[in-house]
Amino acid sequence: MSVRTLFIGMDGATFTVLNDLTARTGEGPVMPFLAKIFEEGTRAKLRSTPNPLTPPAWVSLMTGRSPGHHGVFDFIRAEERGEDVYITLYDSRDCRVETIWSIASRQGLKVAALNFPFTAPPPKDLNGFLVPGFIPWRHLRRSSAPADLYDRLKTIPDFNPKELAWDFEQEKQAMEELTHEDRENWVKYHLPREMQWFRIADHLLREESPELMAVMFDGVDKLQHQAWLYVDPKQQTPDVSDYHKRMRVLCLDYFRQLDGFIEKLVTAAGPEVQVFLASDHGFTATTEVVRINAYLHEKGYLKWKEVPDTDAGRRREESMFAYLDWQHTYAYCRTPSSNGINIRVARNPGETGVKPEEYEALRKRLIRDLEDLKDPATGERIITEIHLREDVFPGEAMHDAPDLLLVLRDFGFVSIKNKLPVVHPREEIAGTHHPDGVFLAYGPGISKGATIARRNITDVCATLLYSLGLNVPSDFEGKVPQAMFTAEQLERRPVVIGASTAGANKVDESAGMGQDEKAQIMAQLQMLGYME
Repeated sequence: MSVRTLFIGMDGATFTVLNDLTARTGEGPVMPFLAKIFEEGTRAKLRSTPNPLTPPAWVSLMTGRSPGHHGVFDFIRAEERGEDVYITLYDSRDCRVETIWSIASRQGLKVAALNFPFTAPPPKDLNGFLVPGFIPWRHLRRSSAPADLYDRLKTIPDFNPKELAWDFEQEKQAMEELTHEDRENWVKYHLPREMQWFRIADHLLREESPELMAVMFDGVDKLQHQAWLYVDPKQQTPDVSDYHKRMRVLCLDYFRQLDGFIEKLVTAAGPEVQVFLASDHGFTATTEVVRINAYLHEKGYLKWKEVPDTDAGRRREESMFAYLDWQHTYAYCRTPSSNGINIRVARNPGETGVKPEEYEALRKRLIRDLEDLKDPATGERIITEIHLREDVFPGEAMHDAPDLLLVLRDFGFVSIKNKLPVVHPREEIAGTHHPDGVFLAYGPGISKGATIARRNITDVCATLLYSLGLNVPSDFEGKVPQAMFTAEQLERRPVVIGASTAGANKVDESAGMGQDEKAQIMAQLQMLGYME
């Protein structure tokens, strides 16, 4: 048995930054091995999910299906019951379709999947190894598979599970007003954490040789959220401060280390392995805050609940969800990360919300009002795109999606807080998600030095299955980008469409997180700006 396919995920990676870091000018590229992949492999922009957010995007990448089919739209799942909203974190049990880890496993291939979100609990039929991302370190042991994997990993020199998982206190600090020293420490924090994931990947690759070796490095996203000023090529001018220069050096150290990890994993996998790299979304700059619920209040769609002027009241106003008077609320945004608006429909007698027969009229009026939110200085629309859920989230899970999906002019996430003005310039440019990520391929059978047309994130799963020699399921939305491969490869092994994967998703129900751990993660998401 030997590795056939190596997949490296880079959360939030964007050509905006990578093109700069692979440029062969001056002292040479910061990421020389990635530059080699650019030159000798194939590259394409990769269009993310309609809302380019970590949960729906990575699940689409792992399943070859869009959110309307797999059912994961956000970090949290919410359900209205009368005058209350009940929330919980999504996990792998909420995914309605099969992941690549299961598809490959049940066809006899050994897999290793490291640090991918929403993979806990692990698949029941897993043939191989899985260490999930996006969970507290205390939960790693019972969420990893097989059951003895965690103890086996402890034999790796310098293995530290506390560095593997998210450090909630560290993440919380990163969203506060940081001193220069604290900001530097924030960037430094991600260097040893990524090293831990690399060591596990290197160990499993060498010791177990799974046919599919996959690892995701998420420090790219976290660093760019907090330090976009120092990695965006547009912000690097001769007159920047000494602190700016020092921060950029630290950021480049991170990318230099990542380049080394990629090179070592590719080398260890061997010359016959096909290598693929992809991100769940890209990155760009956000320059303003758009307080969408405050705007909906101005237009009469929602009403705020009275909050007492006490410490408890102020904490309530800063919590994850808007504090609303449900009797007089018809449309609202649940979370900043959703970038969506939910319309409340009174489907049963006594329920509050709009009557079902009035839904379409209210939605049309709401769209017109959202289009009218404009920059008074330029007349430019603040919300440049407004999508109906049936247009962007078709599928069995569509009704779990927001009724409207919003795209802001700077691609930022909305704010749901009860504050004015509705549109407020940021004091400092921050990083936010862009819908175009990256897709790269390298190795035997891959077209050399090619740039192909933009692909969809669902194509990645189909491509990995093809690389493994497996059929692409007939119910996949993702397609194999044949321009990525040489004519000889395609002639030797044509793309084959196989049976549907419907009803095949099975997970280990016993390995779910407790409510305290889910609450801890939701608190962290709040600190990172995905929730408020």
